Amino acid sequence: QVQLVESGGGSVQAGGSLRLSCTAPGFTSGNCAMDWYRQAAGKQREWVASIGPDGSTSYADSVKGRFTISKDKAKDTMYLQMDSLDPEDTAQYLCKAKRGIWCGINYWGQGTQVTVSS
Repeated sequence: QVQLVESGGGSVQAGGSLRLSCTAPGFTSGNCAMDWYRQAAGKQREWVASIGPDGSTSYADSVKGRFTISKDKAKDTMYLQMDSLDPEDTAQYLCKAKRGIWCGINYWGQGTQVTVSS
């Protein structure tokens, strides 16, 4: 059974930092990109960042320059370093991994809550 597990969430004051982890056995060395998403209360889930199989990265404009996505293949773990946090970053953060010939099969973690106070 595929299981992605996020951790590292918590409460922090504005301007602070957190590092999220996503344990993803078998995915970090695969041929598909991996992603972080977030969903704030009452809002739609939104894409935050992606990391490709070659380590290339991309970010939503709202987090560019503040968040850094990375992965450690040896630990089968993906990370999201979040700096200069703002109350607008408050959300549940979820990791997504993919498999399949066209990377069309999605797997999600259960999420970890990040709360940023002003």
